[in-house]
Amino acid sequence: MSNSSVLKWFVSREGMYYLLLALLLVVILPLVLDPFRLNMVGKYLTYAFVAIGLVMCWGKAGILSLGQGVFFGLGGYCMAMFLKLEASTPEATAIQSTPGIPDFMDWNQLTELPWFWEPFHSFSFTLIAIIGVPVLLAFVIGFAMFTRRVGGVYFAIITQAIAAILTILIIGQQGYTGGVNGITDLQTLLGWNIRTDSAKEILYFVCVGLLFLSLFVARLVQNRKLGRILVAMNAQETRVRFSGYDVAAFKIFVFCLAAAFAGIGGALFTLIVGFMSPSFIGIVASIEMVIFCALGGRLSLLGAVYGALLVNAAKSGFSESFPELWPFAMGALFIGVVLAFPNGLAGLYQTYVMPLEDRLFKRKSTPVEPKPVAQKSVNENEEGSDCDPMLDQYSPEKS
Repeated sequence: MSNSSVLKWFVSREGMYYLLLALLLVVILPLVLDPFRLNMVGKYLTYAFVAIGLVMCWGKAGILSLGQGVFFGLGGYCMAMFLKLEASTPEATAIQSTPGIPDFMDWNQLTELPWFWEPFHSFSFTLIAIIGVPVLLAFVIGFAMFTRRVGGVYFAIITQAIAAILTILIIGQQGYTGGVNGITDLQTLLGWNIRTDSAKEILYFVCVGLLFLSLFVARLVQNRKLGRILVAMNAQETRVRFSGYDVAAFKIFVFCLAAAFAGIGGALFTLIVGFMSPSFIGIVASIEMVIFCALGGRLSLLGAVYGALLVNAAKSGFSESFPELWPFAMGALFIGVVLAFPNGLAGLYQTYVMPLEDRLFKRKSTPVEPKPVAQKSVNENEEGSDCDPMLDQYSPEKS
């Protein structure tokens, strides 16, 4: 992309929305929030990675996964295993019956480190595993389901069942995974104390940087021919298949992409919060992640980020005063979003706020009769961006 194209994008409506998000996360929040609250925002942003993946998987390709917590948790556990091994040196665990292994293994009378823990002594291997393990599991699930044309509600139920199975497995294998308590007391990363206020601030900015990198990757995918195929599959899967495209392969790809985003978010969550437990893998956590995406707008990448921030902020504030009522509020929120504004906050913004912006800044907007997505040719490959800045939908006039 040329310098003029980059500059043109930054002064466009879409570029301004990204710049405003960057201004909020990089400048405003660090200035107005204390270290504790900023760390809370960093935790909320880790869920935004999952929401971005759901926009690509559910909003674009029509694949509703109710088990994204599985991939979030796997990425988090990979990072937690490395941090726990770093903290479990023979000197630090000299009081244990078996020095050199994590404390929960010693409590469960293990006498040596399990073989699958050994590679996590390496930080390089851990970074690869954070993405590789969730993607590998997503590939196995996707290949088994999509090649047999399992989709819709059946796929959603299967992913939900996988989340329940993995949660039970982790809790049951307490000696290897830490059980219901998870992997806790994570203090250092390569000798760097991650529990200090300065470290938490640095980790927050690392999280923001990786979030924008994920947004860039997702936007790159959706604005290419691949993105057109995903949208076409959502509308007319049979027609795309008869056009000669391998629908299963595209579904596997986008499902693996969403798993990679979730794995990165889980690893950052472990670093920011300092522990990982099976409660972030199960059915409840996975459904909450879908609500983040639905509230923000399942067709909007930026909406997914704001949805994750708003729902988690509301959860923290509401549960502090009425902890027993929050699950009911979450359920009512999801039902209300689906019934009242299915395109989420991004849809409301596009409908009511963007016309005001057009009048305020005297933008020219030509009303265009929308066409069904199925009428678009997946072979089109025009230059430039063809997505709506808020809903990230393909503009009909460029079809």
